[in-house]
Amino acid sequence: MELSKRLYAVAGLVTEGASVADIGTDHGYIPIWLTERNMVKKAIALDINKGPLERAKRHIAIYGFGGRIETRLSDGLKALNPGEADTMIAAGMGGALIIKILEEGKHITESLSSFILQPQSEIGKVRRYLNSHGMRIVSEDMVFEDGKYYPMMCAIHGGEEVYENWEYLYGKRLFENKHPVLFEYLRYRKGINEKILERLRKQEASDRMSERIQEIQAELKNIGKALKCYER
Repeated sequence: MELSKRLYAVAGLVTEGASVADIGTDHGYIPIWLTERNMVKKAIALDINKGPLERAKRHIAIYGFGGRIETRLSDGLKALNPGEADTMIAAGMGGALIIKILEEGKHITESLSSFILQPQSEIGKVRRYLNSHGMRIVSEDMVFEDGKYYPMMCAIHGGEEVYENWEYLYGKRLFENKHPVLFEYLRYRKGINEKILERLRKQEASDRMSERIQEIQAELKNIGKALKCYER
């Protein structure tokens, strides 16, 4: 099986020999790919919806892994028991939903050792949540695929770190490695925001317009601080 660039990068954060619970598995691609390469001891594919879970079951059967990958209908971590997995994957869902799954599944997250997350939105909030709830981000990756930028992270249990605001927004570990895709993303966002700001300044003034200009200026300030990391 071949994975998309996004899912390949997510799978690349899994430690070899892990026992994996893939939350919101959809088609079951990541568990299949990991099992096919004998990278995991065990894989459980979970999804809240019957349709995606049935698709995952069919794909798992096609690849002959029915006896190696278990499927479960589950709202987040609710159908997982402590000790059944050591690694949680949650990819392709909103940041608020990822936080909700972690918050509601605390009795399970305490028994997990690794959290591989790929939020589609509110990524800064996810990083803040992890850092303030005893989960340290140890590695991050970022890919560009089909016109979109996808950041992802791996966290383990650990003490709180000091973060700058722009590190929450764009990724502390990405900056440490001067990740080239993040650099492209920052330049892209800088260009977009500069064009928006120029357009807004030509429009009739209003309270909402003023607020929007301040929002854009704040983001540009964060981007400026972030880009300086690549000059060091």
